[in-house]
Amino acid sequence: MKRPGRIIRLWQGVGPHLLPFAAATSERLPMARLLRLSLFQISCGMAAVLLVGTLNRVMIVELSVPAWLVASMVALPLLFAPARALIGYRSDTYKSVLGWKRVPYLWLGTIIQFGGLAMMPFALLVLAGDTWAEPWTGQLAAAIAFLMTGAGMHMVQTVGLALATDLTPRDQQPNVVAMLSAMQLVGMVLAALVFGALLADFSQLRLIQVVQGAAALTLVLNLVAAWQQEVRDPSRTARGDVPDPSFREAFRTLRQSGPWNRRLLGAGIGTAGFTMQDVLLEPYGGQVLGLSVGATTALSALLAGGAVVGFLRAAKRLRRGTDPHLVAGHGALFGILGFSLIIFSGAFGSSAVFAGGVVMIGFGAGLFGHATLTACMRAAPPDKVGLALGVWGAVQATAAGGAIALGGVLRDVLSALAVSGALGEGLNQAATGYVAIYLIEIALLFVTLAVVGPLVRARGRTLRESASGLAGQASV
Repeated sequence: MKRPGRIIRLWQGVGPHLLPFAAATSERLPMARLLRLSLFQISCGMAAVLLVGTLNRVMIVELSVPAWLVASMVALPLLFAPARALIGYRSDTYKSVLGWKRVPYLWLGTIIQFGGLAMMPFALLVLAGDTWAEPWTGQLAAAIAFLMTGAGMHMVQTVGLALATDLTPRDQQPNVVAMLSAMQLVGMVLAALVFGALLADFSQLRLIQVVQGAAALTLVLNLVAAWQQEVRDPSRTARGDVPDPSFREAFRTLRQSGPWNRRLLGAGIGTAGFTMQDVLLEPYGGQVLGLSVGATTALSALLAGGAVVGFLRAAKRLRRGTDPHLVAGHGALFGILGFSLIIFSGAFGSSAVFAGGVVMIGFGAGLFGHATLTACMRAAPPDKVGLALGVWGAVQATAAGGAIALGGVLRDVLSALAVSGALGEGLNQAATGYVAIYLIEIALLFVTLAVVGPLVRARGRTLRESASGLAGQASV
């Protein structure tokens, strides 16, 4: 009779440790409510897969759209990335008749994202020339569709993260960040599998059905995510006699509240250091190591798996009180190790070393992204959470997009110079362009360490000064 009770007590003690996001819940934000809120990340992951993956391939292969035009369309959403700071600011100060400040912007972003996805398949068919319209008509329509989808996605993510911060106790924020980040990866993986299966037998009608189905699903997911999440506050309906500060004034106040310039600079340089290789890992594995298409495709799973483990590890350390800037520095170190392994894998011709390097890069990126986001969440004044998260999102998205584009251009230029013999006979090989990019990324991550390091020391000094001050008061 005692044995079942002992087993139950054992599971009660061990169970929460087996559930990676069990510690993310609280009385204010139970697991069911948190899971429902995280659905906005599923919709954003689905949109990201459509923009960067599925439609990219469909336009080039099935619709025969020139690659330069496809690249331009995919890059358009990045033009809206800097506006995330303004969106976050507006969601902090919005006076709604219903007493909401986050939900109106979350729903506005959803409608914009829905509109872009709804018109996108028709725009792509016009872009492919399957119509009597002039070519510029298709280009304009496709540009508007891509821009709307990206703008809506940026708005939903910025305001959704701000809403999650409002609902989460401070000590649980690292776990919530890890869960929301992981849910976006889950959405991307599921969307990639479903879209691939539905478009295996491609037709123009099937393309319209799939993309517009994704548009409808976006509405449903984000409506369920936002339902009864934000409490109505009648005080927000009154504008009062004192006007809200302008965006410039609010941003100046935010910068004066701490070392935000250094914090954001570190986030931007580190993000660039991790993402410059995003479109180069698979070609490197195929061209340098001779891996098959199936083997290189599995790299995305390895990278995502490493990132999820990094999220979980960062959440655990931050929950124990570790400085987020220190965790970000450790992420940069793992990234340096990962890129070093990638370089050595080409020299040794080892696919195992290559796979290990990919996992390390994903793990380091997970640590770094989680830690920098948590640092901004914790450092933000209570009335400027949306602005802080918007600024972080703008820096992160802009740095990632610019680094990916720059990495592709530099790789092509350096590879062409190497093959032509302009760099010397010793560098006349396929790996030269790739290795040069990986070395640049290692250098960027070392710069990130130099930028982020003083933030750790400054925080430690502040803590010591506070402790000594308290001790002095106690002695008096």
